[in-house]
Amino acid sequence: MADDLLKKIIAHSKEYGFIFPSSEIYDGLSAVYDYGQNGAELKKNIKEYWWQSMVQLHSNIVGLDAAIFMHPKVWEASGHVGAFNDPLIDNKDSKKRYRADVLIEEFRAKYEAKIDNEVKKAKKKFGDSFDTEQFFKTNPNVLRNQNKIDKLNERFVKALNDNDLEELRQIIIDNEIACPESGSKNWTEVRQFNLMFNTKLGSVSDSANTIYLRPETAQGIFVNYLNVQKTGRMKIPFGIAQIGKAFRNEIVARQFIFRMREFEQMEMQFFVRPGEEMKWYEYWKEFRIKWHKNLELGNDKYKTHDHDKLAHYANAAVDIEFDFPMGFKEVEGIHSRTNFDLSRHQEFSGKKLQYFDPELNESYVPYVVETSIGLDRMFMTILSAAYKEEVVGDNGETRIVLSIPPALAPFKIAILPLVKKDGLSEVAQKIFDKLRLHFNVMYEEKDSIGKRYRRQDAIGTPYCITIDHQTIEDNAVTLRHRDTMEQERISIDDLIKTVEEKVSMVKLLEGLI
Repeated sequence: MADDLLKKIIAHSKEYGFIFPSSEIYDGLSAVYDYGQNGAELKKNIKEYWWQSMVQLHSNIVGLDAAIFMHPKVWEASGHVGAFNDPLIDNKDSKKRYRADVLIEEFRAKYEAKIDNEVKKAKKKFGDSFDTEQFFKTNPNVLRNQNKIDKLNERFVKALNDNDLEELRQIIIDNEIACPESGSKNWTEVRQFNLMFNTKLGSVSDSANTIYLRPETAQGIFVNYLNVQKTGRMKIPFGIAQIGKAFRNEIVARQFIFRMREFEQMEMQFFVRPGEEMKWYEYWKEFRIKWHKNLELGNDKYKTHDHDKLAHYANAAVDIEFDFPMGFKEVEGIHSRTNFDLSRHQEFSGKKLQYFDPELNESYVPYVVETSIGLDRMFMTILSAAYKEEVVGDNGETRIVLSIPPALAPFKIAILPLVKKDGLSEVAQKIFDKLRLHFNVMYEEKDSIGKRYRRQDAIGTPYCITIDHQTIEDNAVTLRHRDTMEQERISIDDLIKTVEEKVSMVKLLEGLI
């Protein structure tokens, strides 16, 4: 069922101009995608929502746009050259390669799913009298599965922290974890694989000119933090936000745009006093969860997951997960990065990266709290929640609708003259010219009005405006609502104000204040 939904979303994305396989006329390039005309608009609107909520709503956060190419010592200092690896394992029969840690996490998720099913059945049976906490303490099936999870976690976390590749493989063997494609349990050893792309700078092809495509955008912020602080006269605590491309040579890239080799990140690094990082970590964790739920995609579709293994730079980390068609997966991470990055860049560059705090009258290397969200994963979050197939009318007709939050929709309004004659097109064109100064508007006059409604539903347009013969008499149009399909008569003079209240980014941002 989940696989079917994912396939439908992929097909819909291509058919309606959201996402195309890259270089498709040459049979495509694995795990690389292009955003079509509607996808580019949705992507832009997601960026705008993030940027305004982080920069515009916070007077102590500013933006940055750092270069993709950086001095290679940046990546030595950050630890990416030596430690940016994935533990990979091959199945000897299917010849497929997987991340060993992901195989174990997905196996663990099956036990978690069994517990969730037990809870759902009990809630249905006992209704309002159901005591969740007591159920977890007493139900034998829940206790048995939780015990299996705890024992698995104990071995798994230790293996990750010890970087014990043999133990990771042994966990897979002992739990009889099979290849998802073939069902085979014939595994190779686990090996580490560095994810960074490298290339050559200039015309001389020697090792001294090796540079890397950045695997994250954060380091561009760290090496510029003093430039921004001094020129912006920023006082701690303050943040630097950035949206940009990153590149990882993912061997097991799959699941559509969830895991790609070229992707886009929306990251913010928040610089704080040493000792205050956990206070701000909790603040940003709460704010970022609020940001997601503010879109009203379904609060039950989110959960948080504290990291089993902390990265070498972190002292706390949590993932915000969304219920995608393939299950709960990470869409955003919040990390307390300590002062690792700035200290390492200070060490490797020989330049002081300390901040003088006038209130404390002392200098220190700031601690950092990071929020990092994948733009492409957020795009997939929207599609996954918005895609619906509904039966409409008495004849069993089905419509596909993308219930995208109106402020993020590619087009806010479609202008639809009922027919192309009797002067309706001319009136529609005047309305189009008036509204496009305020909104991204589409004009359509081909096909029947019913087919045009269905096409707008399929790309997620919140409102359609139909110009009919009565419009010429009463200077009013029919406003159709995407989600309810209800229609109301409204004066042309009131259109801008009425639609603005429904699709405004400001209205969305108000939910965060």
